[in-house]
Parts: sequence; C-alpha cells; structure tokens
Amino acid sequence: MSSGRTLLVLRHAKAAGEPGVNDIERPLTGGGRRDASEAGRWLLTRGITPDWVLCSPARRTRQTWEQIRAALGEAAPGDDAVSFGQRLYDAGAQDLLDLVNSQPGDVHTLLTVGHNPASGQLVAWLTGRSDIAFPAGALAVVRVGESWAAVAPGGGELADLWTPHAAELSGPGPLITGCRSGTRAVLAWGETPLEPPAGLHLVPGYPE
Repeated sequence: MSSGRTLLVLRHAKAAGEPGVNDIERPLTGGGRRDASEAGRWLLTRGITPDWVLCSPARRTRQTWEQIRAALGEAAPGDDAVSFGQRLYDAGAQDLLDLVNSQPGDVHTLLTVGHNPASGQLVAWLTGRSDIAFPAGALAVVRVGESWAAVAPGGGELADLWTPHAAELSGPGPLITGCRSGTRAVLAWGETPLEPPAGLHLVPGYPE
C-alpha cells in the first residue's frame, strides 16, 4: 500500500495523577512533555505532517498536541485545522473509526490525539496485528486507501511506529489499558462482534 491517505494515531504522553480522579484535568508529566516533543521531532525528520488534527479536549491530550505542534514549527497546521471534541475523550475504537470515515477528501494526513484503549484498538483493527504495544506517547503511522470513507478493519498498513523507551516494550503481546469498568473484551465492527486478536488484553479502568 504505497499510496493513499495517512492516518497518524497518537496516544497522549505520560500524564500525572490517578485515572478517574478529576480525570479530564490530568496534566502531562515532565517526561511526558519531553516524549511528546520527541515524537513531534520524529515526524518532522520523516517529512510527515498532518493537515488536519482531531484532539480530545482532555488537558493531557491538548498538552501533547501543543508539544507536537511546537516541535513541527512552521510545518504544523494552523489553529483552524485542529478540532477539539468531547467525542474524542469518550470514544471507543468504533467511534474513532467513524470519525476517520467522516473526514473530507481534501484531508490527506489525519492525526488523532486520544486515549487508550480506543487508540491502540484502532491501530490493531486497521492493521490486523496483535503484536503492537501502544503505551503512553505511542504514535502509529498507518497507510490507508484513497478514501477515508472506505477505511475499515484490515484495510491499513503499519508504515512506522514511534514509542518512548521502545527497548522496554518486550513481551508476548500488547496490553491495551484504560477500558472503563464493564467494557466487554469484544471488538465490534458494524453489527458483528469481533473477538480481540490473540495476545490483545483489555484491562478495566478509565480512558488512558
């Protein structure tokens, strides 16, 4: 898949505080700010810049985007190309996919700045891979087809992946954290429930 649209899926960088305690106001840690800046520089060195950004309104996602934008410098999109919506904070993987599907044709590179489990699950869905760890600050570059509306599970290719402290991320499979209490460990596509790929574990909690 050498042509088409590019989807950048970014989980916010490491945040302070305990999940669920004034959750939406949790700020980035100093290390989280440094990681987000490094992710932005990584994009810049590869010549990858978004022309549209969908960002959760949570403090930690906003701060992550601010660090990315500062690292991109003049290559960053303007404020009119950045959308903050509550839907990104509450989103499950299906919600994120619906948002991707609704993007206009003049958007070629889309960046989502969100939370787990939705961000990690979306990458697993699109690529069909269960071996992708998606910790705080992870950034996936996924090549998709010519139309956002046609993006579907299995229809993407993982072109690149940046994570903080990548050497520490060894293990039998990814841990997708941040499921709200009561969330079933089933991925849904349309009307058909899909079991998570082998090695994909869902852990109860809050959007991470």
